[in-house]
Amino acid sequence: MSVLTRALAAGAVGLMVLAGCSADSSGLAEQARAGDNKSYISGDGEIVRYAVADRGEPVTLSGPTLSGEQWSLADHRGSVVVLNKWGSWCPPCVKETPDLVQAWADLQAMDAPVTMVGLNFRESAATGAAFAERSGMEYPSLTDEDGILPLQLQGRAQATPTTLVLDGQGRIAAVVAGPLSRATLIGLVEDVLADEGSTSG
Repeated sequence: MSVLTRALAAGAVGLMVLAGCSADSSGLAEQARAGDNKSYISGDGEIVRYAVADRGEPVTLSGPTLSGEQWSLADHRGSVVVLNKWGSWCPPCVKETPDLVQAWADLQAMDAPVTMVGLNFRESAATGAAFAERSGMEYPSLTDEDGILPLQLQGRAQATPTTLVLDGQGRIAAVVAGPLSRATLIGLVEDVLADEGSTSG
């Protein structure tokens, strides 16, 4: 292999590594402009945690659920809140749903101050509700056919799916941009619960 060939190969590998590690907003913007008919902006599963001192202002979020009831984050102050942005049209969302359903069952069994809510993004309530029922979702989901509710999430939910873990004050403590596993979600919630215990003691 010539020196030039080796250099080109090394450069290609470097580009692949950079592409695999990139999850910044410019990468998401490029996906949105790509016009590849994927219909969603995907994340790579990058996990971002925020120390208690570095969390921003509390999130303000409310709206109707798929079942027509009103849901407000303000009603869940004092609880760790898991918020998952999803759509049944999004293959990674469909793939992660069984993990989320199992994680919610496990979190309920922990008997800890934790709640979970979905944000059904850019599809009708009827379509979202049908998928939720088929998938065994027992937690509510806000309906967001117009795609405006992520604007209330401080720019932290550009990808679909995205999962946010909010602390008891409603501040964003962790973000996963892309699909996640049951174990990852449980671990993030346990970390935030531990933070809550340390700050209240």
